[in-house]
Amino acid sequence: MSKSFIISGGGTGGHIFPALSIAHGLKAQYPDAEIHFIGAKGKMEMTRVPAAGFSITGVPIAGINRQKPWKSWSVPFKLIYALWLCRKILKLRKPDAVIGTGGYASGPALLMAQRMGIPTVVQEQNSFAGVTNIKLGAKAKIICTAYKNAERFFPADKVQLTGNPVRKEFTVALPDQGESKKKLGLDSKRPTLLVLGGSLGARAVNQQMEKSLSTLLGQGWQIYWQCGKLYEEEYVAFTSDEVKVHAFIDDMATAYAASDAIVSRAGAGTLSELCLIGKASVLIPSPNVAEDHQTHNARALSEKGAAVLIPEIELDQRFTIELEALYQNTKRRDRLGENIKKLALPNATQDICTLISELIA
Repeated sequence: MSKSFIISGGGTGGHIFPALSIAHGLKAQYPDAEIHFIGAKGKMEMTRVPAAGFSITGVPIAGINRQKPWKSWSVPFKLIYALWLCRKILKLRKPDAVIGTGGYASGPALLMAQRMGIPTVVQEQNSFAGVTNIKLGAKAKIICTAYKNAERFFPADKVQLTGNPVRKEFTVALPDQGESKKKLGLDSKRPTLLVLGGSLGARAVNQQMEKSLSTLLGQGWQIYWQCGKLYEEEYVAFTSDEVKVHAFIDDMATAYAASDAIVSRAGAGTLSELCLIGKASVLIPSPNVAEDHQTHNARALSEKGAAVLIPEIELDQRFTIELEALYQNTKRRDRLGENIKKLALPNATQDICTLISELIA
C-alpha cells in the first residue's frame, strides 16, 4: 500500500528548503508515496513547492503584527478557518505522518493532526525553539533538532539531533575557487567577500555595505553582494569591476566556492549551509525575528570559535575592523572555516527520513 505524507512549512526559504529536502528524501525512499504540502496563502511556498514538483494547498494564516497589534484583529478568525481547512485536507488524504518545518501554516496542520491521532514530526531548525514548536513538541512523536541541548525545550526521549536538511549541492564538494571567481566575473587571484542578506534582503546589512564599500575595497576585497529583491533598485547601481550586486543568487554553490569570507544573516538554514561549506563567516543576526532566534543561532557558533558575531547595534564600530582583520589574517580565516565545518551534520535529510520510516513502520 502506498504511503501518504503531508509536509507543512514556509514563509521563508529557511522553512521551505528543509521541507522540500525532506519531501525529495521521502520520495526517494517511497517512490509511490503521495506527498502534499500545506502552506500559507500568498507566501513564497505557494510558488516554490509546485516548481519543485509537489502539490500544495494554501491556508489563510498570518502572524500577529508586533509593531501594530491592532492590525491583527482578523488573526483568530483566520486561525479557526485554517484549522477547519487542515482537518478537511487530513481527512481527505489520510497521511501516515505529518511533518512540520516551521512557518505560519505548520502550527494548524500539526495541531489538527495531533487532535486526529496522526503521528507528527517537528523539525526545529533553531538553537532556541519557538513557542509554537515547544507546544507542538509535547505531543509530537519525534523532534528533529539542529543544535544540541534541545532537551531544554522538548521531552528528552523524543529529541533526535539530525541537523537541518540543506540543498543537495552543498553536501558534495564545491566547484574550484578560481574557476568560480572567473564565472562570476571576478579576479581569480583576489580575496572575495560574499555578502548575503536573505532572499528579500536585509536593510541594515545593505546600509552598512554602502557606508563601508570604499573602505572594504581599500582593504583589498572584491565583493559579490546579494542585496535582496526589496532593495534591487537602490543597490544594483553600485555594480563595478570590483563589486557585483545581485537581487538574488541562483547559483549559490558557485558563490560559496568563490568566497574567501562571508557576511550573512544568521537564519538556521543559512547557518547549516555555512557549516557544510566551511568558510570564515561574519554573522549579523536580524533583531526582528520572533524569540530573537538568529542571535541565539549565531551565538551557538561564535562561542565555539566558528564565526564572528556582530550585533546590528555594533556594526558602525566593528564591521570594517573585523573584515580588515580577516583580510590580513589568512590563518584566522582558515581556523574559523575549520571550526564551523566541525559542526556540520551533512546527513540530515537521510537521517530524518529514516526516523520517519521507522515511525510509520
